Amino acid sequence: MEFITNSVEETEKVAQKLASALKGNEVIAFFGGLGMGKTAFTRGLCSALDFNDGVQSPTFSLVNQYNGKYTVYHFDMYRINTYDDLYSTGFFDYLDTGVLVIEWSENIENALPDDYIRIEINKGNESNDRIIKIEGIEFE
Repeated sequence: MEFITNSVEETEKVAQKLASALKGNEVIAFFGGLGMGKTAFTRGLCSALDFNDGVQSPTFSLVNQYNGKYTVYHFDMYRINTYDDLYSTGFFDYLDTGVLVIEWSENIENALPDDYIRIEINKGNESNDRIIKIEGIEFE
């Protein structure tokens, strides 16, 4: 599926639609550069799952936990370069315990489960435009 959004709010609305199709134990892997809207997407997702207490990029903590309809674990894999780095985050312990949302999935692509949801976000023609491609799940 492909969506084109023109604002942060529209990106959050796409995420809210995706949230309606979740069952509570998915792995959502983001691909896209700095400032593409990965955290905004996560904010929209969490909002739809009844968590509205502030979603922030887990840049320094590596993982943030949000408790709503489902528990969401929000990972930042920007500084992960080796399997040992990934193992030290506890990533594998989180699988099947909630919804895992992973920023900078490019760094751990070989460790993702086969059934992960892939979200690629790229710039569109205008500065606020985003092209969002979602694979691995169907929703309306």
